Amino acid sequence: MNKEAILEKAAEWTNAPFDAQTQKETQALMEASSPDFWDAFYTDLEFGTGGMRGKMGVGRNRVNQYTIAMASQGLANYTKSEVSKEAWKIAIAYDSRNNSRYFAEVSAQVFLANGFEVFLFEELRPTPVLSFAVRALGCTAGIVITASHNPPEYNGYKVYWKDGAQIVPPQDAAIIAEVRKISSPNEVMRQNDLAGVKFLGKAMDDAFMKASKAALLQPPFSKEAFQTPMVFTSLHGTGGQLIPAALRSLGFEAVYEVKEQAEPNGDFPTVSSPNPEEESAMQMALTLGEKTQAELVLGTDPDADRVGIAVRNQSGQLVLLNGNETGSMLMFYVLEVMKQRNAIPQNGFVAKTVVTSELFREIGEHFGVGVEETLTGFKNIAAVIRSLEGRGKFIVGGEESYGYMLGDFVRDKDAVTSALAIVEMAVWAKENYGSVYGLLQHLHQKFGVWQERLVSLKKEGIEGKQAIAEMMEGFRNQAPEHLGGVKVEALDDLKTGERTFVDGRKAPLASERSNVIQFRMEGGGVVTARPSGTEPKIKFYFSLCSDFDPAIPYEEQRSSLNKVIDSMEADLIS
Repeated sequence: MNKEAILEKAAEWTNAPFDAQTQKETQALMEASSPDFWDAFYTDLEFGTGGMRGKMGVGRNRVNQYTIAMASQGLANYTKSEVSKEAWKIAIAYDSRNNSRYFAEVSAQVFLANGFEVFLFEELRPTPVLSFAVRALGCTAGIVITASHNPPEYNGYKVYWKDGAQIVPPQDAAIIAEVRKISSPNEVMRQNDLAGVKFLGKAMDDAFMKASKAALLQPPFSKEAFQTPMVFTSLHGTGGQLIPAALRSLGFEAVYEVKEQAEPNGDFPTVSSPNPEEESAMQMALTLGEKTQAELVLGTDPDADRVGIAVRNQSGQLVLLNGNETGSMLMFYVLEVMKQRNAIPQNGFVAKTVVTSELFREIGEHFGVGVEETLTGFKNIAAVIRSLEGRGKFIVGGEESYGYMLGDFVRDKDAVTSALAIVEMAVWAKENYGSVYGLLQHLHQKFGVWQERLVSLKKEGIEGKQAIAEMMEGFRNQAPEHLGGVKVEALDDLKTGERTFVDGRKAPLASERSNVIQFRMEGGGVVTARPSGTEPKIKFYFSLCSDFDPAIPYEEQRSSLNKVIDSMEADLIS
């Protein structure tokens, strides 16, 4: 869109039906003619397969009451066209972000005006509770107002369908089409109050926690095990609503909370980004962990669907684990205990995403269960669960980005249940392998030493979006022959569904289509490039494996793999 067209679109926001404050802020942006203005109006905020996410503010490309309302009207129109009026029911939740409550109320007002039965949580709640509520209440759809772990200036709108899972193809395209038809607030039906809303509170929490605890294995522990010191931080989010109390109700008594981060706060004042994947975000929890001699540190993101942990290594230092490490240990723990109880279902399966460690597959196959691999995102794992209902029993699944799910009573990654299961896994690991780190070493001895890393490059605005597109096309058109001194044997392009070998041979891929490129490395390693679907970033996933050598110290073996990844990262990004 050229500048004249952008100015014409922006001018619409300086008149009714937009409110006086919006008109004033838009006028000021237009007069400033800053990069922020052009980014706010050059396009419509993308409503994609996971809903929408973006910076808050005035403009077509921003999260505000108007873009939220128009998205809600589009979703309402789609739902009304798909189900009978008796099924016009929706549940709405929100996290601790600035304006999350307000945007949830805006959404509720739209659905009320459209004749829906609307259930709204009376206070902020973790995303998995919304997923559970959709199914428990027999709703056709659900919404969570959240931007997950993005910085404070972001918010978003996640859409769920009646199975409690986020929307997936082909349904997502139909919903997106309806949302895009709404081009003006004048096309939105919205009442002025919340009259008619049914509020959700403790009763739904109790039902969720009952299901959550029922999914746990709860092996018998010694009395001393329940005294294991641990630290928890919600990073100013929703995790503190349920997790600390749930741990104590299970008998774990030495649970220390990071008080400075316990209060929900959309400014996230103690961190630059509320992401448990980042060491800086977990620093206060690590400090408290040292002070309390904690053996386990846990942190959840604002909407409590992701959980990160730190454990003590062989030297007794607290170290953060990546999502592949935590997920593989959780999977092994669940399957091992179920095996000991002869409780693994004959048709049981586990799940991983395409960018998640192959160690998950090794573990699943070791226990004789099916292993399903999906495109990135838990919505795709949920879709597999739905497609196999009646033929397969989902046991546990995970993805590298700190998302895990135990059982299928929710259909999205669940940091609440996962946190409880991880605590159980940690105590079990201590009793059987000396420590959590001892369990990790055991897995590497048994299945090979795996080392993974995620590297994200932030590319914001119009130029950033173009730069990411050009980078992906560059990989497709001129793939590197070597990365970090390791030969690239083939390139998998999930967008075309084709594998291209270095000698020019081609072979079809069985995976679904997505804008993902994977370099298949000599020796079995995989390097993946993928534009983020929720952030202005391109992500690179590195995964290498080597046979365990008992003659070489364990940490030295991991360090050697990390050095290769260092070189690969330098080559790829350059």
